[in-house]
Amino acid sequence: MTNSPLTHFDDQGLAHMVDVSDKEVTDRVAIAEGFVKMTSETLALVMEGTAKKGDVLGVARLAGIMGAKKTSDLIPLCHPLPITKVALELDPVPTLPGVRITATVKTGGQTGVEMEALTAVSVAALTVYDMLKAAEKGMEIKDICLLRKEGGKSGIYER
Repeated sequence: MTNSPLTHFDDQGLAHMVDVSDKEVTDRVAIAEGFVKMTSETLALVMEGTAKKGDVLGVARLAGIMGAKKTSDLIPLCHPLPITKVALELDPVPTLPGVRITATVKTGGQTGVEMEALTAVSVAALTVYDMLKAAEKGMEIKDICLLRKEGGKSGIYER
């Protein structure tokens, strides 16, 4: 198991938190996206601001920010990080129809913020669902993925 690329396992195959104490502190950025697919009628509630629970995109934006900040509380082997920026964009996409969610997370640290960006998108998407479920229970949360990451030993990844 010593040559495994899966760094969250030790030599005996047991899960552990990776020791990053010897890693260089660098600026790190991760961008993730995902989609909430819904009917045109439900999307109209979002765009017109007439959803029963209120400002769907505003609440989901705040939830995504909170999700990024709480990632290490949710994902067992994630390090708590000093996040320096979390930005979420929630854009109506009439051709889907639905909402595109993009999260950008930054830190200066010894490990990346990919999980924080992915968590931000996930929590924002779940919040969109929660805010609109009275209108449509068949919405789909789709295609959550990492678009880009920068910093650290592995450099730049771009999807």
